[in-house]
Amino acid sequence: MYATSLGDDGAELRPLEPWQAEEFLAHMDRGREFIGQYVGLPDVVTDLESSRSYLRAYAEKAAADAGCVHGIRVDGKLVGGVLLRTMDVENGVAEAGCWLEPSAAGRGLVTRAVRVLVDWAVEERGIHRVEWHVSSANGPSIAVARRLGMTREGVLRESYLYRGKRHDMEVWSVLAPEWRAHRRAHRPEAAGGLR
Repeated sequence: MYATSLGDDGAELRPLEPWQAEEFLAHMDRGREFIGQYVGLPDVVTDLESSRSYLRAYAEKAAADAGCVHGIRVDGKLVGGVLLRTMDVENGVAEAGCWLEPSAAGRGLVTRAVRVLVDWAVEERGIHRVEWHVSSANGPSIAVARRLGMTREGVLRESYLYRGKRHDMEVWSVLAPEWRAHRRAHRPEAAGGLR
């Protein structure tokens, strides 16, 4: 299995696959409350079968060229992930997302991982528009969108009912020409991408 380096700190990005369901569940258990503040993933991955089912669904999406999920690892340990929740190659639109367990927060891991993912989507798959949907209360995720050069397009007021509370959801996006300009301005060095 391939790995893409995310820097000099031992962080890397690797695909998450169904055979890793046990490790994925253990990771989710370590970060369940933290991750679950704004992301529904911990409510979906609750036992080994649901973990396997979630990863199988993304393996099927990857096979259909309709999405993908990758784990963020530090020194080999799974600490988070990024995904293309949806990917419509024909129309050139994808939605990216992320999660991270608390032990890995504040190190720029998600920003670095999403850069690799967006770069791959734009340059390898021809995606023209990458979206980022985030609760207005999720400051760290909004900061990632800003660091990636995304534009805030609007707020879907109280559109997301999560754990009994209605959340305003912000829609951010970056278009392929904007992505390329941002990448040149912020990291002129060539970086490895997904294979």
